[in-house]
Parts: sequence; C-alpha cells; structure tokens
Amino acid sequence: MATATDNATPAPAVARREAVPLSVYVHLPWCVRKCPYCDFNSHRAPTDLPEEAYIDALLADWALACTRENRTVDTVFFGGGTPSLFSAAAIGRILTAIDDRLGLAADCEITLEANPGTTEHARFADLRAVGVNRLSLGIQSLDEDCLRTLGRIHGAAEALAAIDDARAGGFDALNCDLMFGLPGQDVERAMRDLDPIMARDPGHISYYQLTLEPNTPFYRHPPALPDEDTVVEIFEQAGKRLVAAGYAQYEVSAWAKDGATCRHNDNYWRFGDYLGVGAGAHGKRTRADGRIERTARQRWPTGYMSVAGRPASITETRVLTADDARFEYLLNGLRRRAGVSREEYEQRSGLCWAELGDALATPIAQGLVAFDAQGLRATDRGWRFLDTILAELLP
Repeated sequence: MATATDNATPAPAVARREAVPLSVYVHLPWCVRKCPYCDFNSHRAPTDLPEEAYIDALLADWALACTRENRTVDTVFFGGGTPSLFSAAAIGRILTAIDDRLGLAADCEITLEANPGTTEHARFADLRAVGVNRLSLGIQSLDEDCLRTLGRIHGAAEALAAIDDARAGGFDALNCDLMFGLPGQDVERAMRDLDPIMARDPGHISYYQLTLEPNTPFYRHPPALPDEDTVVEIFEQAGKRLVAAGYAQYEVSAWAKDGATCRHNDNYWRFGDYLGVGAGAHGKRTRADGRIERTARQRWPTGYMSVAGRPASITETRVLTADDARFEYLLNGLRRRAGVSREEYEQRSGLCWAELGDALATPIAQGLVAFDAQGLRATDRGWRFLDTILAELLP
C-alpha cells in the first residue's frame, strides 16, 4: 500500500445518498451569435425566441427529472447559451417550479450567466427580484481586437458598464469570466484585461486559457496563439496580481475573495449530485442503492421541446463502475487546491480510501500528490502534471 490507512467500510448507501448535496443545472441554449471557440451546446437564436414554449418544456422536463428525489436544492445555475436573453418572468417560473417540487434551501445560491451585449440595468434588477442572487458575466476580454476575433457582440465599454449595472441592480455576488492566451496577446495586453476588472472588485474571477476545441471554427481554422512560454508567463503574472488584490485560487481556473467561491461549481468538483434540465443538459445523481448514474438530454432545442417530460428526452443513461467513479471523482477533485477529503471521497463514491492510495502509488512516489489518512491533493509540482496523475486512473 502507498500509505498506512485503515479499511473502514463506507456508510450504507441510503445514508451516503442523503448526505450528498443536490444542485440543479438549467440549460438555455440560444445565443445572439455563436462564438468560433465555443463547443457548448448553444445555437443562434431565432428572430422570434420561443421563450414560452421552451419554458413549458423545461417545466415538463423538471417534473420528470425530480421524480424519486426528496433532497432540498442547495444551488441552481442557469447556463447556456445566453440565459440573459430570457425574461426575468421566465426565470422566475423555473425557480418557482423547483421550489414547489423540492424546495430551495434558505441560503440557495442561484446563478445566471449573462453576456454584456444582452443586458441592462433594468433587467438585472428584475432578475434579482425573482430570486437570482449571483451573476456570472461572460466578459472574456477588454481588448477590442481580441473581442472581434473571439466573435463577441460587446465591446470593452459595455463589459465594464455591465459590472456597474449589475451592482446597481442589487447583485453583491458577481463573477467575471476572462480568457487568456488569446490571438496576438502578450503579457502586457493580458494584464490590461485583468486590471480594470479587479479594480471593480467582483468577488469571483474565472480565468480560463483559450483552448481549441474539436468541432469549432477555431479548431478547423486555428488563429495564431501565443507560444507556451508567453501563456505560462501570463498566468503567473495574473496569479501574482490576483493574490495581491485579495483573491485566492481555489481551483485551476477559479479565483475568489473570502466567502465568494462558486458553491455550484464546487459541488461539481466535489462529486456532488445535480439534476440537469434543458436541451443537452447532463445530470449526475446517487441512486438509492448507492450507485452513481449519469444522464444526458436531447441536444437539439426543437427536438428537445417535442419530447421534454417523456423518457424519450433522455438520450443517455450510464451507471458508473467503481473505476469510472474513482477516475471521475479525481478528474475534478484534483483541480481543487484543497484536493479531496477522505470523508467526502468515501461518502460520495462508496469506494475505499486505502484502495485509492494503491491506485496512486506511482504519482505518490513521484511527489505529484500528497496522500495520507485524511486527504489527497496535488502538490505544487503535481498541479502542472494533472494529466499524468489521471492517466494512472484511466478505466
């Protein structure tokens, strides 16, 4: 064995399931324009957005998704697409349905993604009034050339105004998405993106490297990206500035001030459960027998609306094997600075901690992970080699 741990038997399945937090993900699939780097299930919005018909379908889907479920909902996340294309009244209908069926926790975190080009002060205030309490703004860059290359529909002035409008609309909890490693970007240009955002003091900043995903225009016709040394320097310099401004990196791409971490995303990373509704939405739930089930919905919006609420809307159901569960748990858990705790690992996977140590014997010996009787985390060196660590666990 890689380290001395006892072989305590995980808690019974029903007790484990009841202890796993439950989130809800709601997918709203339309955008004003599809960005050339985006591989999400998003589609250009028709001139007449079928808001009412889609919400009706979502509510039927929700009735199906929450059957055999009795846990209160801890977090809700409206993703897309561009959820801010939908009216506050539509968002309110969904939240009411979730609350009626399962109940929203008293401190439920309710996040909605918004793009600066589709928002204004009045809409933010209306969203706040129906219960949304956290906004995630897809800013990506403040460089006008980069924004054009990325296919964004907003400029720098609109992005900064959206932050101010969100504050004026009553949002204290705010995330700003930024990307780095953009075409033509050097360290100086990257910091000119970051500094004005930090100056407006959002509690949370997501800082993602641009990657060329298959089945996107950027993958088929790659733009000229900065070299690897420049990308590393950008990330290191950004990290120093973020720390100096009071942010802590709690996940590979997530930085937050005290009390401002994204609970919804952290539930994903900690192998919590979530019910997914909407076109192409994925879900993960712990069944009463303790086994872990993943599901996926029909991807195309028109097809989804025609079958929502019926079993035909679920295009994939997969029950994880023990090897699958171990790999998927660590795929996300090792992205967290805090890593994985033994208690949560055994509770949420149903697997034995000692056997995890055996599976990771090589990365432990290489100093890529720190493993003991209570926890597992990537070392500072190991964070640069997460793919190498995970390769040891591939089913």
